[in-house]
Amino acid sequence: MAASVAAPESVTWRVHIDRSMWIGGVRSLMLQALHPMAMWGVWQNSNFQEDPFGRLQRTADFVGVATFGSTEEIETLAARVRGIHRSLRILNHDTGKRERLDQPELLLWVHCAEVYSYLETARRAGLPLTDAMADRYLDEQRHTAEHVGLHAEDVPGSVKEMEAYFREMRPRLRATREALETVKFLVWPNMPENLKFLTPGKPAYFPFGALCYYSLPKWAREMYGTLPEVPQPLVTAALRSFRLAVNSVPERVHDYAFMKPTREMLERTRQNLAAEGYDLSKGLIGLRDPRRWPSGRLTHA
Repeated sequence: MAASVAAPESVTWRVHIDRSMWIGGVRSLMLQALHPMAMWGVWQNSNFQEDPFGRLQRTADFVGVATFGSTEEIETLAARVRGIHRSLRILNHDTGKRERLDQPELLLWVHCAEVYSYLETARRAGLPLTDAMADRYLDEQRHTAEHVGLHAEDVPGSVKEMEAYFREMRPRLRATREALETVKFLVWPNMPENLKFLTPGKPAYFPFGALCYYSLPKWAREMYGTLPEVPQPLVTAALRSFRLAVNSVPERVHDYAFMKPTREMLERTRQNLAAEGYDLSKGLIGLRDPRRWPSGRLTHA
């Protein structure tokens, strides 16, 4: 098969196959929204106001292909995303000028807010990762950043570098009207057409949305001030409970959270990995266990 962007031996696979990603994904959107230009770019160029949950699903599909797809699949998708970004413009409300959406500062902010949310959420929810593995994950994600048009050397590749980046960015962030509306939507979203059947269960979604909000760093929650503060140990306990519950959902059922093309890609990946000698009896998520890898791969664990 054409090589996957992230092999089962990578830290990226270990993080992205974990279902805590759903919390991390919503958290990342809330964090990204604090950059005014990034938020205006989404607000002005998408139907986010009507379908915020759909944007999360599309992000999940992109990450799914980038992680589990073949080189050809991710290169095709990345070229399409770069083309879309290249064609879009943002009205800067502070200056009144129109600017490019694909400017490096914005692409870097979106990337960092996304991957660091995945990493921090997964670790806090109980995914066992050493500090060295956390650094390796961020270093691996430099490759993903290249797909959207960034240069790997310009992207933080360790926890220390990432934390320094966020300290540098904080003076440039603020909760605009659009950002505040975004958090409201993400706590109480409209459902995309293929998930309309879940609409009656929206009240049950609120604890999920609130958990995403409370998983934000304290400085971000202070900027928003949307929900009253709760003890953070309770948030950590809730994250761990969520992870255990959702990781127990059968993989084929969980696949329906993705759009059909992504589900088909995941099935191709299963078939190709099985042909290479990986033990798929526990699904893709089972490949976090090195005992399910072909014997020649064990030295890479």
